[in-house]
Amino acid sequence: MLNLGILAHVDAGKTSLTERLLHSAGVIDEIGSVDDGNTRTDTLALERQRGITIKSAVVSFPLDGVTVNLIDTPGHPDFIAEVERVLGVLDGVVLVISAVEGVQAQTRVLMRTLQRLRIPTLLFVNKIDRSGARHDAVLREIRARLTPAIVPMVTATGLGTRAARVIPVPGPAAAGTLDVLTGHDDVLLAAYVENTLTDALLHGSLVAQTREALVHPVYVGSAATGAGVGALLSGIQTLLPAADGDADGPVSATVFKVDRGLAGEKVAYARMFSGTLRTRDRVPFGAAGAEGRITGISVFGHGTDTRADRVAAGRIARLTGLGDIRVGDAIGEPRTAYEHVFAPPTLETVVVPGPDVPRGALHLALTQLAEQDPLIGLRHDERRRETSVSLYGEVQKEVIQATLADEYGLDVGFRETTPLCVERPVGTGQAAEFIKKDPNPFLATVGLRLEPAPVGSGVAFRLEVELGAMPYAFFKAVEDTVRETLDQGLHGWQVTDCVVTMTHSGYWPRQSHAHQGFDKSMSSTGADFRGVTPLVLIEALRRAGTRVHEPMHPSGSRRPPTPSAPCCRSSPSSRPYPGRPGTGRRSVCSKAPCRPPGCTPSNRGCRGSPGARGSWRAPSLTTLPSRTARSPSARAPTPTR
Repeated sequence: MLNLGILAHVDAGKTSLTERLLHSAGVIDEIGSVDDGNTRTDTLALERQRGITIKSAVVSFPLDGVTVNLIDTPGHPDFIAEVERVLGVLDGVVLVISAVEGVQAQTRVLMRTLQRLRIPTLLFVNKIDRSGARHDAVLREIRARLTPAIVPMVTATGLGTRAARVIPVPGPAAAGTLDVLTGHDDVLLAAYVENTLTDALLHGSLVAQTREALVHPVYVGSAATGAGVGALLSGIQTLLPAADGDADGPVSATVFKVDRGLAGEKVAYARMFSGTLRTRDRVPFGAAGAEGRITGISVFGHGTDTRADRVAAGRIARLTGLGDIRVGDAIGEPRTAYEHVFAPPTLETVVVPGPDVPRGALHLALTQLAEQDPLIGLRHDERRRETSVSLYGEVQKEVIQATLADEYGLDVGFRETTPLCVERPVGTGQAAEFIKKDPNPFLATVGLRLEPAPVGSGVAFRLEVELGAMPYAFFKAVEDTVRETLDQGLHGWQVTDCVVTMTHSGYWPRQSHAHQGFDKSMSSTGADFRGVTPLVLIEALRRAGTRVHEPMHPSGSRRPPTPSAPCCRSSPSSRPYPGRPGTGRRSVCSKAPCRPPGCTPSNRGCRGSPGARGSWRAPSLTTLPSRTARSPSARAPTPTR
């Protein structure tokens, strides 16, 4: 069993490669086309209309006795959340690169993530039959912009024509392979020094280092013509690790996709890491430990899913019966906490219902979409009676609009997309409300102190009172209400990176008049604490003050190579790099080899190397005026920095 992911920048040929792999394995008789809308994995009507993958899809094929569960993922950056959820259930990945466009922006983002997660990865340079296809130049780009630890397995002839073919590299030690492998294998290096090196030893080292994600074999070919696909299949079989797991151990699975069945029921796609799950089993799932009964199991095999009464470790299955299941939930014993590996959405838009759209139906539809994609991040503004959704880009907004229209029959529009800001406290604020002291109308005493916390730490709730001072349910009511209240701060944005400490607590115990039943007017309830907590927290937040922060992605430009020229210290006739804008002067290098201005021997990463300063990082934040100044009718002021 092997769970394999296909990843790439948009239009690099992932879905076409998936079709070719299924055809080569004998699963399908005719290769589908993205342009014709008849591929096996693009099943949504919107995917067929637009010719792009929107949802990840699972298919399977046999490979010499091994069942390969292949997950085709979207390549458009607006749907990066689909890729994120798949990465945690994969045994290996094929990263597809176009031989024409080469290494692209999303390729770099994906490769960095795969390396950080240590997922074994093969590279496939696709479209060698297209005009403008390159081989050696793309390999140089991969070494410079992705990783130098690559091992070319084949070479190509007839580039740019339908007759393009691949030829195996003559010998495992060719093209610098030995240098790459000995960098991580002392035994191999010793064998080379002692002149006892064999092809078997080289191949064994290649397999071991590929499975440890230390090196990345590179294949080239064409999904359209089938050139090189056979070599890639051989590499998938021999170089990538098979799924492991103890079928007799405790049940442990992770949900990476949630869909809806024909009757509207939830269908969870889960990867089994341990144990065996059977129909009618009751299993805990999710962070809250809720229990549910498995009512149906389908496992993937030979191109599609089939009903089964059990699913064992290592396999991927479709499960029904878990009504409250969400993406990222663990089933049975949790493995690791679900965490985001890509930057969260940084845009937001308000959903505007059409004239005949019931708000209740719209809220239900958006909630179901958020179950399938938690990063949509629904946020409801009770005061304005508006619902906002988080976005990665405009294409995602168009897809949400089309999905609401086609699947739910709801005609909606959107306001102008704005940056998704956050608020952070700038100081410390404290407030309290006491029982029977005006203006507190509730039978609850709550005191809170709000303090700034390090960036990225989120919201922490702590107690400065004894846990036994009142029933735990009241403490829980205060904490839950604190987190709900911080969803909207003084300027209308979510408040984060703060510590909220409960400094005062008090309640009236359960009591009543003589010979009468329980009297709410004389006893504290959870509703009292849920009512008074927002009053106290907002006052503490007002005293602390907040500053609005806007997400900002650092960016950089990669300078194209300039014509070679002699380099001297001050020769005006040399062909230097242009000077900095506004200086009116030209800069020339002081010594060979020629470098761009500002690039010194200690300035690592010039010309787009892996250490380049323009490489992608998580969004940093800069201050921005309040949300009310960013309404569609008002011009957004210039952010302060």
